[in-house]
Amino acid sequence: MYKYHCLNPIAKVGTDTFTGEYEETPEISQADVILVRSASMREMEWQEGTLAVARAGAGVNNIPCDVCAEKGIVVFNTPGANANGVKELVIAGMLLASRDIVGGIRWVEEKEGSGNIAKETEKAKKAFAGCELVGKKLGVIGLGAIGVLVANSGVHLGMEVYGYDPYVSVESAWKLSRNIHHTRSLEELFQDCDYISVHVPANEHTKGMIDANAIRQMKQGVVILNFSRDLLVKEEDMLEAMKEGKVRHYVTDFPTPMMAGAKGAIVIPHLGASTEEAEDNCAKMAVQELRSYLEHGNIKNSVNYPDCDMGFRGKNTRILLLHHNVPNMIGQFTRILARDNMNIADMANKSKGGYAYTMIDIDTPVPEGLAEELRNVPEVLKVRIIR
Repeated sequence: MYKYHCLNPIAKVGTDTFTGEYEETPEISQADVILVRSASMREMEWQEGTLAVARAGAGVNNIPCDVCAEKGIVVFNTPGANANGVKELVIAGMLLASRDIVGGIRWVEEKEGSGNIAKETEKAKKAFAGCELVGKKLGVIGLGAIGVLVANSGVHLGMEVYGYDPYVSVESAWKLSRNIHHTRSLEELFQDCDYISVHVPANEHTKGMIDANAIRQMKQGVVILNFSRDLLVKEEDMLEAMKEGKVRHYVTDFPTPMMAGAKGAIVIPHLGASTEEAEDNCAKMAVQELRSYLEHGNIKNSVNYPDCDMGFRGKNTRILLLHHNVPNMIGQFTRILARDNMNIADMANKSKGGYAYTMIDIDTPVPEGLAEELRNVPEVLKVRIIR
């Protein structure tokens, strides 16, 4: 019997896919796996029995992934599960920035009770006039699950779309519309586009990438959309650019003290993935990842360990080893197995940075003390045997 704990409310459509071999526990210390959305896990005391954490969403800033990796705890996320919800809000952000819809609505609200509102509207509406998206140039930085959808939607809206991603995956490349222009540099995208939407993770290479130098290369009156992470934009530089009119609007899904109420900023209260469909998709995907790992040892969409999949276990005993990515680990494992006359039916080994994962299928009897013997190999972090 496996035990799971939900650190945040998780959509029932997801947890209902757990079979009778699983039960929910209110005690996190007793859980084999943990499901989480936004709750911070950075101050948690990790238990030896914790095998995995699944984040029902894409970002994992609330999880100490490096700490988990060192303890042999696999951290999963759910990339793409909320992509459509975010994409739709990005499109809404472009519309809000191109036409002063919010200003017009506020004007109507202020006229509550006015008997002459119909006549006043005809005179006032010119103050809220804007432009259309058709024919404008949209630049999409980052062509992952969300970026691809935004880029393709821009094409459908009649925009001229430019995409930049030096690390675009084969899967994303297949999904991209053939009408998207592939730019070789950010500078080219900055110079050409009327709207620029950023869809990259926040890391040491991307933090503050939209700064005064980047904005200086952009068109006068550019609209910048950030539905990825607030850290990607240097807010002081953005405020100055909006004050000068270089940036017409900065649309972001991340409220901060500096941006709340700033003239030119359209700040949305982190609603990108706040749809019933996105929450359901994330929950189902997170549970599926945990079940595949617990029942078969397969890893897909981990942020701290490599993806590794040997399919259904079948009748074989499956040995799972999480370890540091150093030489001669496979040799040490196979020597131990050979010494006890165990036959290897199948094996896989993958690495990611400083960590690696080895899966071994055995089609002969496995002695009870094997897990402890393998655990004593230097650089091994966690051993699991599924019989």
